[in-house]
Amino acid sequence: MVDIATRVHNHKWKIDPIVRSLIDTDFYKLLMCQSVFRNKPDTNVTFSLINRTKRIRLAELVDEGELREQLDHIRTLRLSRGESTWLRGNMFYGKRQMFRHDFMEWFEGLQLPPYHLEKRDGQYELTFEGKWPEVMMWEIPALAVLMELRGRAVLGSMGKFELQVLYARAMTKLWEKIERLRKIEGLRIADFGTRRRHSFLWQDWCVQAMREGLGSAFPGTSNCLIAMRREVEAIGTNAHELPMVYSALANSDAELAQAPYQVLADWHEEHDGNLRIILPDTYGTEGFLARAPEWLAKWTGIRIDSGDPATGAEIAIKWWKSCGEDPRDKLVIFSDGLDVDVIEQLHRRFAGRVKVSFGWGTMLTNDFRGLVADDALAPFSIVCKAVSANGRPTVKLSDNPNKAMGPADEIARYKRVFGVGAQNAQDLIV
Repeated sequence: MVDIATRVHNHKWKIDPIVRSLIDTDFYKLLMCQSVFRNKPDTNVTFSLINRTKRIRLAELVDEGELREQLDHIRTLRLSRGESTWLRGNMFYGKRQMFRHDFMEWFEGLQLPPYHLEKRDGQYELTFEGKWPEVMMWEIPALAVLMELRGRAVLGSMGKFELQVLYARAMTKLWEKIERLRKIEGLRIADFGTRRRHSFLWQDWCVQAMREGLGSAFPGTSNCLIAMRREVEAIGTNAHELPMVYSALANSDAELAQAPYQVLADWHEEHDGNLRIILPDTYGTEGFLARAPEWLAKWTGIRIDSGDPATGAEIAIKWWKSCGEDPRDKLVIFSDGLDVDVIEQLHRRFAGRVKVSFGWGTMLTNDFRGLVADDALAPFSIVCKAVSANGRPTVKLSDNPNKAMGPADEIARYKRVFGVGAQNAQDLIV
C-alpha cells in the first residue's frame, strides 16, 4: 500500500500527475460518450468550470503555471494498449463488448481538445469548446485537477510528521464511517467520488478500504482506472449533461418538452438491465415522471441526485405504483451529498420498500473537514458543465434551485415548459 504522506513530502507531488490516464474518469462518462458519438457526434458544445463556493478564490490559491502544467499533461495522454484491451474485452454489467468497435477506434486516437484559461475576480474561467464527444471528456479531469491543486497548495507547507498525522487522522475518520456502514444489513454502496476527490492516491486508498471493510456490500467504483487496477466493478450510467444538451438543441417548446425523453429513448436502444436508470431531476422530478411515457416505468430504477432525497424517493414509489409496477422490484440510487448519517436514515426508511443503493461521492474521497487549521481542506462545490450547444445556452433547473444554471430568461422559459413551480432551496455541500 502506498505511503501517501511520504509520497507527498518527498516529491512535492511532482512524481504524481493529478490525472494519469484517459480512463482516470467516471464510467458513466464513457457510456455517455459512446451514446453521443453514435447519436450527436457533430454537435458543438462549450463546457465551463463553475465554482459555486465563491468564498474559495481558486485563482488566489492555485498557481496558474501549475494549473496549465497539469492541463497540458492531460492533453498528452492517450489510451494505452492495456486500457483498450480492458474496455474492449471486460464484462460490464454482465455484458461483453459494452463499447463498440467504431467507438473504441475513435477513443484510441483521442487527444483532448485545447482549453481556454483566464483569471477573473479571484476565480479561474476555464472553458473547453469543440465537438461534443471530445469536449465532454474534459469534465472529470478538469474538476479533479482544480480540487487537488487546491489541496496541494495547503499541504505544501506541511512537514513530514504533520503530513503523517494528517493522513492517519483522515484514514481513521473514514474507517470509523466504514465500521458504522458495515452494521447496515443489505447495504449496497459504491464509490462515486472521482470528480471532487482529495487526490488519485487517496481515492485509490478509499476504494481499498471500502473493499476490505464492506466486502460484498461494496460493488465497485465509478473510476475506470481504479476499477481496472483493483479488479472491481466499474459503476455508472448517465448524467444531466445529456438532457441539458438535447434540450438546448430543441427548435420549439414542443421539442423541448420531449427532449429529456428522447435522451432516454436513444439510451434504451443501446443498454438494458441495470444501465436503464432514470435521472429525472434535470427539469424537476415530479413533472418529469408525470409526463413520462409508459415504457419508462419498465426501466430498472431511478437515481436521486438533488432536492430532498427522501421526497424524491417517495415521488418515485408513488409513480411506479400509479403505473402498475411493484416498487419492491425497482432500484433507487441515492447520490447527492451523502454521508453516513443520511445513508443510515435513507436505508432505514426505504429498505424493503424498494431496492436501495448509494453512490457515495465527496464525503468518501475528500472528507478532510476539521483536520487542518481554518478547515482549509474542506471540500467545496465545483462543477464543470455544458453551457452551450450549437450556440444555444443550456439550462438546468434541478430539484434544488441552488443548483440551477443558465440565463434568467431561459430558466423562466424552461420552468414554464416543464411546469416547475415553487421549489425548496437546500444548502449546497458539494
